[in-house]
Amino acid sequence: MNPNVIPIAILSLALIALVIWIIILERRIGQLLSGKNAATLEDTITKNQEELGELFQFKSAVEAELNRLNERIKKKIHGAKTIRFNPFAGTGSGGNQSFATALLNEEGDGVVLSSLYSREKVSVFAKPIKGRTSEFELTDEEREVLK
Repeated sequence: MNPNVIPIAILSLALIALVIWIIILERRIGQLLSGKNAATLEDTITKNQEELGELFQFKSAVEAELNRLNERIKKKIHGAKTIRFNPFAGTGSGGNQSFATALLNEEGDGVVLSSLYSREKVSVFAKPIKGRTSEFELTDEEREVLK
């Protein structure tokens, strides 16, 4: 028996096995690339990429709208507080009919409305607020509602 026959036989068997393996892989790839209704995998991937691009555009539009709405909400009245008090304690005049009301947005901007009630007259004051402070002098009650 020739000593070269055994390695050649092993190589021939390996070559036949590789050819069979390549044929099997070719069939599998062919099945993978031919989808239902003659749609190929490439068409499916292309369609998915287009839809993904549309989804990213939609996401960007939604984020921009949410940011716009968030900015609008910050400017709306976020908090309102009212306290009633008697500015003329001890005189019997006025009772607890006087009040101070703060109307502020998230940034602490807004107005403080105050009313001083007595039997003879009612006075109403409005003081603009910026950053929870006012350029006008605030009463104790007005400072309390700003807290």
